[in-house]
Amino acid sequence: MISEAAREVRIPGGKPSSSMKRAAMMVLSTALGIAVGALLLEGIARTAFDNGMDFDLEMWKYARDLKRVSANPAIAHEHRPNTSGVYMGVPVRINSIGLRDREFVANRASVDRVRTIMLGDSLTFGWGVRSEDTPAKQLEALLNGTSDTQPRYEVINAGVGNYNTRMEVAYFLAEGYKLDPDVVVLNYFINDAEPTPHRKQSWLSEHSRAYVVFSSAIDKLSRLLLGRSDWKTYYRDLYGPEEPGWQQAKAAIHRLATFCRERGYKLILVNYPELHEVKHYPFPEVTEAVKRVAASGQIPFLDLRPSVADLAPDTLWVSPTDAHPNRIANERFAKSIANTLAETYPELFGVSAGVAMENVQ
Repeated sequence: MISEAAREVRIPGGKPSSSMKRAAMMVLSTALGIAVGALLLEGIARTAFDNGMDFDLEMWKYARDLKRVSANPAIAHEHRPNTSGVYMGVPVRINSIGLRDREFVANRASVDRVRTIMLGDSLTFGWGVRSEDTPAKQLEALLNGTSDTQPRYEVINAGVGNYNTRMEVAYFLAEGYKLDPDVVVLNYFINDAEPTPHRKQSWLSEHSRAYVVFSSAIDKLSRLLLGRSDWKTYYRDLYGPEEPGWQQAKAAIHRLATFCRERGYKLILVNYPELHEVKHYPFPEVTEAVKRVAASGQIPFLDLRPSVADLAPDTLWVSPTDAHPNRIANERFAKSIANTLAETYPELFGVSAGVAMENVQ
């Protein structure tokens, strides 16, 4: 015989049992507790951490506000044209072709200027500094000097945060070449041998500051407590002979060199130092590896570390916790690049770049 309680559960449309009610209340209470906890964590992240200068949060906002997934898989992500925001306390404006720069006409011959395009990642982009303090704009100002006449030089900032060398070259071969530069400067940083990143498009990663804060905290704790490699080991390990990111970076550099030779573009490869230790640099073997790749592709090579080796590292950072180069570092870098351009391509830069040669470190 079926009991009354069993019959109550099994009859369609019957009243729920008391045990079902208790279970439902437990589920609702748990869900409510999780929701309240999540809101509290989000509130803490917004009030205690989001002060406009937290690197992880500001880089997340930059990616959320100003980037989109690229239709070109090799580029992965790109700036959204005609967007703007404030990150690390400085304004950022993206122009109509997705670059952090003013507008440019595609045909350089129509403006009768020597045009240089700077390819790179967040260092070239100018993370944490004003547009006029980026390496590209510092270089442009040096090359043009203080003359009141029509500027002879244009330097285009094609840097995008979180790009690696493969992405930078893919961008230039697909889009950047349309600006028809005289000179291409491939700016290289030690993490450019990382594999190409792809955007994680989940609700939490797109909307939650708490997710960003705690993901960063977990990553740092795992390095301290769980045996994950520290930053120096991590960078060195990128350059193992079988590491795919490094192999892709080398192949991309050679593709760019071939493309530039075929089109008649001048090319230099500029190596930016990691700024935590510049005097006794911990990665000389990486610099030499990049230099060898440049030599094998017959690309003029410039190492920027000597230009800042006499300064205390923290005087070169955009903030005490963010070692991206600040205005001081970028001034030194721009002078060194101007010097190399004048020496390597005097037919383009030898005379007008003379002002930039003074007091080069």
